[in-house]
Amino acid sequence: MTARPEGAPCWADATFPDLESAKSFYADVFGWTFEDGGEAAGHYTQASSESGVAAGLAPPMPGAADDSPTGWTLYFATPDAAATAGHIGEHGGRVVTGPMEVGPYGTMAIAEDPDGIRFGLWQPGSHEGFAAINDEHGTYCWAEVDTRHPERADAFFPGVFGYRVHKMRDNTMDYAVWSVGDGDPLLGRAELSGDVFPAGTPPHVGICFAVDDCDRAVETTRRRGGDVSFGPQDSPFGRMATLRDPQGATFTVIDVDRTVGEMPQFS
Repeated sequence: MTARPEGAPCWADATFPDLESAKSFYADVFGWTFEDGGEAAGHYTQASSESGVAAGLAPPMPGAADDSPTGWTLYFATPDAAATAGHIGEHGGRVVTGPMEVGPYGTMAIAEDPDGIRFGLWQPGSHEGFAAINDEHGTYCWAEVDTRHPERADAFFPGVFGYRVHKMRDNTMDYAVWSVGDGDPLLGRAELSGDVFPAGTPPHVGICFAVDDCDRAVETTRRRGGDVSFGPQDSPFGRMATLRDPQGATFTVIDVDRTVGEMPQFS
Protein backbone atom coordinates (compact mmCIF):
# COMPACT_ATOMS: atom_id res chain seq x y z
CA MET A 1 0.00 0.00 0.00
CA THR A 2 1.30 3.46 -0.90
CA ALA A 3 1.91 5.57 2.20
CA ARG A 4 -0.86 8.09 2.73
CA PRO A 5 0.13 11.75 2.92
CA GLU A 6 0.19 13.46 6.29
CA GLY A 7 -3.32 14.58 7.17
CA ALA A 8 -5.08 11.99 5.01
CA PRO A 9 -7.95 10.16 6.71
CA CYS A 10 -6.65 6.65 7.31
CA TRP A 11 -8.84 4.90 9.91
CA ALA A 12 -12.10 5.10 11.83
CA ASP A 13 -13.28 3.35 14.94
CA ALA A 14 -15.96 3.54 17.62
CA THR A 15 -16.51 2.26 21.14
CA PHE A 16 -19.79 0.55 21.97
CA PRO A 17 -21.23 -0.45 25.36
CA ASP A 18 -22.68 -3.54 23.65
CA LEU A 19 -20.08 -4.69 21.15
CA GLU A 20 -22.00 -7.75 19.98
CA SER A 21 -25.11 -5.69 19.21
CA ALA A 22 -22.98 -3.18 17.29
CA LYS A 23 -21.43 -5.96 15.22
CA SER A 24 -24.87 -7.34 14.41
CA PHE A 25 -26.17 -3.90 13.40
CA TYR A 26 -23.27 -2.96 11.13
CA ALA A 27 -23.18 -6.43 9.58
CA ASP A 28 -26.78 -5.80 8.49
CA VAL A 29 -26.14 -2.26 7.20
CA PHE A 30 -22.72 -2.74 5.54
CA GLY A 31 -22.24 -6.49 5.24
CA TRP A 32 -19.14 -6.29 7.42
CA THR A 33 -17.40 -9.35 8.80
CA PHE A 34 -15.39 -9.16 12.02
CA GLU A 35 -12.14 -10.32 13.59
CA ASP A 36 -11.87 -10.00 17.37
CA GLY A 37 -8.36 -9.20 18.57
CA GLY A 38 -8.93 -11.18 21.75
CA GLU A 39 -8.51 -10.37 25.42
CA ALA A 40 -4.92 -9.17 25.05
CA ALA A 41 -6.14 -6.47 22.64
CA GLY A 42 -9.13 -5.53 24.76
CA HIS A 43 -11.36 -7.26 22.21
CA TYR A 44 -10.67 -4.51 19.69
CA THR A 45 -12.44 -5.83 16.60
CA GLN A 46 -11.63 -5.12 12.98
CA ALA A 47 -14.53 -4.91 10.53
CA SER A 48 -13.91 -5.84 6.91
CA SER A 49 -15.63 -5.25 3.60
CA GLU A 50 -14.79 -7.16 0.44
CA SER A 51 -11.63 -5.03 -0.06
CA GLY A 52 -10.30 -5.69 3.44
CA VAL A 53 -10.28 -3.89 6.77
CA ALA A 54 -12.80 -1.04 6.86
CA ALA A 55 -13.13 0.12 10.49
CA GLY A 56 -12.62 -0.78 14.13
CA LEU A 57 -15.18 -1.51 16.86
CA ALA A 58 -14.37 -1.90 20.54
CA PRO A 59 -15.95 -2.29 23.96
CA PRO A 60 -15.32 0.45 26.55
CA MET A 61 -11.91 0.49 28.17
CA PRO A 62 -11.84 -0.89 31.72
CA GLY A 63 -12.66 1.92 34.14
CA ALA A 64 -14.31 4.10 31.49
CA ALA A 65 -17.33 6.09 32.66
CA ASP A 66 -20.67 4.40 32.02
CA ASP A 67 -21.99 7.58 30.38
CA SER A 68 -19.09 8.02 27.96
CA PRO A 69 -20.52 9.08 24.60
CA THR A 70 -20.61 6.55 21.78
CA GLY A 71 -19.37 7.87 18.46
CA TRP A 72 -17.08 7.36 15.50
CA THR A 73 -13.55 8.77 15.56
CA LEU A 74 -11.61 9.59 12.39
CA TYR A 75 -7.83 9.20 12.41
CA PHE A 76 -5.42 11.22 10.29
CA ALA A 77 -2.17 9.76 8.98
CA THR A 78 1.10 11.12 10.29
CA PRO A 79 4.70 9.96 9.87
CA ASP A 80 5.50 11.25 13.38
CA ALA A 81 2.68 11.26 15.92
CA ALA A 82 4.79 13.03 18.57
CA ALA A 83 5.67 15.88 16.22
CA THR A 84 2.07 16.26 15.04
CA ALA A 85 0.88 16.25 18.66
CA GLY A 86 3.24 19.16 19.25
CA HIS A 87 1.78 21.06 16.29
CA ILE A 88 -1.72 20.52 17.71
CA GLY A 89 -0.75 22.34 20.90
CA GLU A 90 1.01 25.10 18.98
CA HIS A 91 -2.20 25.84 17.09
CA GLY A 92 -4.47 25.95 20.12
CA GLY A 93 -5.69 22.36 20.27
CA ARG A 94 -4.98 19.75 22.91
CA VAL A 95 -3.93 16.13 23.00
CA VAL A 96 -6.34 14.04 25.09
CA THR A 97 -4.59 10.66 24.91
CA GLY A 98 -1.10 9.64 23.83
CA PRO A 99 0.81 9.47 21.65
CA MET A 100 1.06 5.81 22.60
CA GLU A 101 2.36 2.74 20.82
CA VAL A 102 -0.18 0.06 19.98
CA GLY A 103 2.09 -2.96 19.78
CA PRO A 104 3.58 -3.43 16.31
CA TYR A 105 0.53 -1.91 14.66
CA GLY A 106 1.38 1.77 15.02
CA THR A 107 1.22 4.81 17.28
CA MET A 108 -2.01 6.61 18.08
CA ALA A 109 -3.21 9.75 19.79
CA ILE A 110 -6.58 11.37 20.41
CA ALA A 111 -6.81 15.15 20.19
CA GLU A 112 -9.26 18.05 20.02
CA ASP A 113 -9.26 21.27 18.03
CA PRO A 114 -9.82 24.59 19.88
CA ASP A 115 -13.60 24.06 19.71
CA GLY A 116 -13.50 20.54 21.12
CA ILE A 117 -13.82 18.62 17.85
CA ARG A 118 -12.26 15.23 18.57
CA PHE A 119 -10.07 13.34 16.10
CA GLY A 120 -7.26 10.81 16.10
CA LEU A 121 -3.71 10.53 14.81
CA TRP A 122 -2.29 7.30 13.43
CA GLN A 123 1.38 6.69 12.71
CA PRO A 124 1.28 3.37 10.90
CA GLY A 125 3.39 0.37 11.77
CA SER A 126 2.14 -2.95 10.48
CA HIS A 127 -1.44 -1.61 10.37
CA GLU A 128 -1.71 0.98 7.61
CA GLY A 129 -5.39 1.77 8.05
CA PHE A 130 -8.25 1.40 5.59
CA ALA A 131 -7.61 -1.30 3.01
CA ALA A 132 -9.46 0.85 0.48
CA ILE A 133 -11.15 4.24 0.15
CA ASN A 134 -13.64 4.03 -2.66
CA ASP A 135 -17.31 3.59 -3.51
CA GLU A 136 -17.46 -0.09 -2.56
CA HIS A 137 -20.33 -0.94 -0.22
CA GLY A 138 -19.23 -0.61 3.40
CA THR A 139 -15.99 1.31 2.83
CA TYR A 140 -15.02 4.74 4.12
CA CYS A 141 -15.36 7.36 1.39
CA TRP A 142 -15.49 10.88 2.91
CA ALA A 143 -15.51 12.95 6.08
CA GLU A 144 -16.47 16.46 7.12
CA VAL A 145 -15.43 18.66 10.00
CA ASP A 146 -18.76 20.15 11.08
CA THR A 147 -18.21 23.32 13.09
CA ARG A 148 -19.87 26.53 14.25
CA HIS A 149 -16.62 28.40 13.66
CA PRO A 150 -15.50 27.70 10.06
CA GLU A 151 -12.74 30.30 10.15
CA ARG A 152 -11.15 28.64 13.20
CA ALA A 153 -11.32 25.16 11.64
CA ASP A 154 -9.85 26.54 8.40
CA ALA A 155 -6.93 27.86 10.43
CA PHE A 156 -6.36 24.98 12.86
CA PHE A 157 -6.47 21.86 10.68
CA PRO A 158 -4.47 23.37 7.77
CA GLY A 159 -2.03 24.74 10.35
CA VAL A 160 -1.46 21.27 11.78
CA PHE A 161 -1.55 19.22 8.58
CA GLY A 162 -0.58 21.73 5.88
CA TYR A 163 -3.87 21.53 3.98
CA ARG A 164 -4.83 23.93 1.23
CA VAL A 165 -8.32 25.40 1.72
CA HIS A 166 -10.72 25.55 -1.25
CA LYS A 167 -13.96 27.43 -0.57
CA MET A 168 -17.16 26.49 -2.38
CA ARG A 169 -18.44 29.26 -4.65
CA ASP A 170 -21.90 29.50 -3.11
CA ASN A 171 -23.24 32.45 -1.15
CA THR A 172 -25.94 30.33 0.53
CA MET A 173 -23.60 28.15 2.61
CA ASP A 174 -20.08 28.13 4.01
CA TYR A 175 -18.40 24.95 2.81
CA ALA A 176 -14.78 24.13 1.97
CA VAL A 177 -12.63 21.16 1.07
CA TRP A 178 -9.07 20.60 2.20
CA SER A 179 -6.30 19.07 0.13
CA VAL A 180 -2.56 18.45 0.40
CA GLY A 181 -0.76 20.44 -2.27
CA ASP A 182 -2.39 20.04 -5.67
CA GLY A 183 -3.87 16.66 -4.79
CA ASP A 184 -7.52 15.68 -4.67
CA PRO A 185 -9.59 16.91 -1.72
CA LEU A 186 -9.14 14.77 1.38
CA LEU A 187 -12.12 15.92 3.42
CA GLY A 188 -14.64 18.71 3.79
CA ARG A 189 -15.50 21.41 6.30
CA ALA A 190 -19.11 22.45 6.82
CA GLU A 191 -20.73 25.11 8.98
CA LEU A 192 -23.22 23.69 11.47
CA SER A 193 -26.62 25.12 10.63
CA GLY A 194 -30.22 24.33 11.49
CA ASP A 195 -31.02 23.68 7.83
CA VAL A 196 -29.05 20.44 7.83
CA PHE A 197 -28.12 19.54 11.41
CA PRO A 198 -30.61 18.92 14.25
CA ALA A 199 -30.68 21.56 16.99
CA GLY A 200 -28.03 20.95 19.62
CA THR A 201 -25.72 18.98 17.34
CA PRO A 202 -22.20 19.36 18.80
CA PRO A 203 -19.25 20.16 16.54
CA HIS A 204 -17.73 16.92 15.30
CA VAL A 205 -16.08 15.04 12.47
CA GLY A 206 -18.77 13.30 10.45
CA ILE A 207 -17.73 10.05 8.74
CA CYS A 208 -19.32 8.82 5.52
CA PHE A 209 -19.43 5.22 4.28
CA ALA A 210 -20.36 4.16 0.75
CA VAL A 211 -23.44 2.00 0.22
CA ASP A 212 -25.04 0.35 -2.78
CA ASP A 213 -28.48 1.69 -1.89
CA CYS A 214 -28.99 4.65 0.47
CA ASP A 215 -32.70 3.98 0.98
CA ARG A 216 -32.07 0.37 1.88
CA ALA A 217 -29.47 1.45 4.46
CA VAL A 218 -32.04 3.85 5.94
CA GLU A 219 -34.69 1.12 6.09
CA THR A 220 -32.25 -1.33 7.68
CA THR A 221 -31.21 1.24 10.27
CA ARG A 222 -34.82 1.92 11.25
CA ARG A 223 -35.69 -1.77 11.33
CA ARG A 224 -32.74 -2.44 13.64
CA GLY A 225 -33.75 0.31 16.11
CA GLY A 226 -31.69 3.22 14.82
CA ASP A 227 -33.04 6.46 13.38
CA VAL A 228 -32.43 9.09 10.71
CA SER A 229 -30.96 12.51 11.48
CA PHE A 230 -30.98 13.80 7.91
CA GLY A 231 -32.19 12.67 4.50
CA PRO A 232 -32.29 10.65 2.42
CA GLN A 233 -31.47 13.46 0.00
CA ASP A 234 -30.15 13.57 -3.54
CA SER A 235 -27.07 15.66 -4.30
CA PRO A 236 -24.42 16.07 -7.00
CA PHE A 237 -22.21 13.78 -4.90
CA GLY A 238 -24.80 11.02 -4.48
CA ARG A 239 -27.91 10.11 -2.53
CA MET A 240 -27.09 10.40 1.18
CA ALA A 241 -28.49 10.20 4.68
CA THR A 242 -27.12 10.71 8.17
CA LEU A 243 -28.07 7.89 10.53
CA ARG A 244 -27.86 7.10 14.23
CA ASP A 245 -27.26 3.53 15.28
CA PRO A 246 -29.17 1.99 18.23
CA GLN A 247 -26.35 2.92 20.64
CA GLY A 248 -26.22 6.56 19.53
CA ALA A 249 -23.26 6.67 17.13
CA THR A 250 -23.95 8.80 14.05
CA PHE A 251 -22.59 8.20 10.56
CA THR A 252 -23.48 9.12 7.00
CA VAL A 253 -24.13 6.79 4.07
CA ILE A 254 -23.92 7.71 0.41
CA ASP A 255 -24.74 6.00 -2.86
CA VAL A 256 -22.28 7.76 -5.18
CA ASP A 257 -23.85 6.22 -8.30
CA ARG A 258 -27.11 8.11 -7.78
CA THR A 259 -26.28 11.77 -8.42
CA VAL A 260 -28.57 14.73 -9.08
CA GLY A 261 -27.53 18.25 -10.12
CA GLU A 262 -24.29 19.89 -11.15
CA MET A 263 -21.12 19.60 -9.10
CA PRO A 264 -20.30 22.80 -7.18
CA GLN A 265 -17.27 24.89 -8.04
CA PHE A 266 -14.44 25.59 -5.57
CA SER A 267 -11.89 28.37 -5.49
